[in-house]
Parts: sequence; C-alpha cells; structure tokens
Amino acid sequence: ELEDKISVADSLEILEKTRIELFGKKGAMTAEFKKLKDVPGPEKKAFAEGLNRNKANLQKLYDEKYSELKAKKIEELLKAETIDVSLYSNLEAKGALHPVMATMDKIIDYFVALNFSVEDGPKVEDDFHNFEALNLPKNHPAREMQDTFFCRDGGVLRTHTSPVQIRKMLETKPPIRMIAPGAVFRKDYDITHTPMFHQVEGLVVQKKGEVNFANLKSILSDFLHYMFGEVEVRFRPSFFPFTEPSAEVDISCIFCEAKGCRICSHTGWLEVLGCGIVDPNVFKAVEYENVSGYAFGLGVERFAMLLHKIPDLRMLFEGDRRLLEQFR
Repeated sequence: ELEDKISVADSLEILEKTRIELFGKKGAMTAEFKKLKDVPGPEKKAFAEGLNRNKANLQKLYDEKYSELKAKKIEELLKAETIDVSLYSNLEAKGALHPVMATMDKIIDYFVALNFSVEDGPKVEDDFHNFEALNLPKNHPAREMQDTFFCRDGGVLRTHTSPVQIRKMLETKPPIRMIAPGAVFRKDYDITHTPMFHQVEGLVVQKKGEVNFANLKSILSDFLHYMFGEVEVRFRPSFFPFTEPSAEVDISCIFCEAKGCRICSHTGWLEVLGCGIVDPNVFKAVEYENVSGYAFGLGVERFAMLLHKIPDLRMLFEGDRRLLEQFR
C-alpha cells in the first residue's frame, strides 16, 4: 500500500506525508523493526535481513520519486519566474526625446537629404561675426531688433546662428550648401519668447546667376509641406539687414484651416520663417566675388509649438512631466 502511495504521489507535500507514514517514529518500518525483540533467536537474523532489504527498496523508490517531483517543481518555478530579456521594461519608466530636439532632428533630416552640410560654431561671438559681417555696422538701427546679452570683454551671446555662416564662408570657397542649427540668446521672456531658444539657419552660395529667389521659394515651399502637410504658403516682402530682397514666409493656419482664429489673429495665416537673397555687403565682408546666394532662418520652438499645438513657449523649458510624457 505504501509503495503504491509513493508511486502515485504527484507533489512533494504528498510524498513527504508518505515518507512519515513509512519511516517516521510512528511509521510502518519503525513498527516492523520493533517486532525484532519478539522474534525467536534462530529466526531473528532472517527477519532483520528481510526488513533491511524492504527498507532499502522502499528508500530507493522514495528517492527516485523525490528526485522526479523536485525536478518538476523546479521546472514549474522557472516557468513562473521566467523573464524575457528581449522585452522592454515598463514604458512608464521610459523617457522620450524632447519635442524641441525631435523637431530639430526632423528639420535637419530634410536638409541633409538635399546635401546640405550641418555646421556649428561658438555660442559666445565677437561683434564682427555676430553683427558687422552681417551688414549690421555699429549704431545701425537694426541692432535694436535683437535684444543682446553683452559680455564684459566685449563679446556677445550670439543672437542668431548666422555667425556660423560667416565663419563657414571665411574658411572655404563656394559652392556652399549648409544649415546651422543651435541655441541662440536674446533678452526676451513671454509666451512666445525665452532668453535661450534654438534656430536653424540655412545658406546656399554658388557662382553668380546659378541661384535666385525662385530656387529659394521652391525649396522652402517643399520644406513647409514636409513639416506641416497640405498647407498654403505665401511670401511677404520684409526687411532683414543681411538679405535683399527679403521676405517673411507664412503658412495657412493649421488650427482653424485659414478661417481665422485667435492664434492667427483672425488673419488665417501664421508666420514661420524669414528668408532672402544674401546682401552684397555680406559677400564683401567675407571677400566673395561673382557669387549669388540665398539664406533663411527659423525658430525650432516655433515649429514645435505649431506641430504639437503647445500654447506657451515657456512650457517647453519647464520640465513638466505632464507635458513631456506625452511624447513617449
């Protein structure tokens, strides 16, 4: 009966109960060995040998069953506690690319695909690269358009990434196709301005007559459709010291579909960037001759706000997880 119990035991708990019934202080084998004192002398040896033989057989049967059930238990635990190391952890703990950086990456991807190089330069500039070479001589009224942070040694925190274009032109000769993404600094702080923000400025310079305003309009129209989808694009005459002619570029309002709303001041249009043909005085400052080119510039935060419908520019720099976790 106990052999059968060992054979059919399907868990370590049941097997342990059977072991106690068989080998415990009050178990069957213990009771059999207690009978030795009542067995007559001539028969005692044979009786003891038979008990030991039976005990060994039962012990072997128990050990085999125990090993089998132990292996089964371990396998069950392994299956229950298995971790698939190829799976990602809980997304709640995951970060995300900041919307400003994601927008900048998208902008850079477009121009890199058109064979524009990506250039960088110092954030603390001198007056020549930040102003004078860009047709902004001292006392020029247009300097007032940019609220500048001045350093005690005469340097400035760059107010745009245009100085990178000047440095590139001083270092190399045409043709040039480049963009200059990076942080810039101005003394502004309201719902559409912060003291530090990001720009992407572009420059194309080739032999005289090889590029014109039509080329500029074509590439910027395609770029804005790439960023915002099916929108209307218009160019308005404007003024920038470093380009002539100059234009500001608008898209039809993506919030009201050009019907007029508070965000577009009920005009149906949103201003998104500035552009123009490079002023001859800029080429004169870098000693370029017989060339023509165009330039453009845009605010990355402005594009991020429009793409993601963020109402206040300052929200992008507050580190509020309720906003940022939406971009996982």
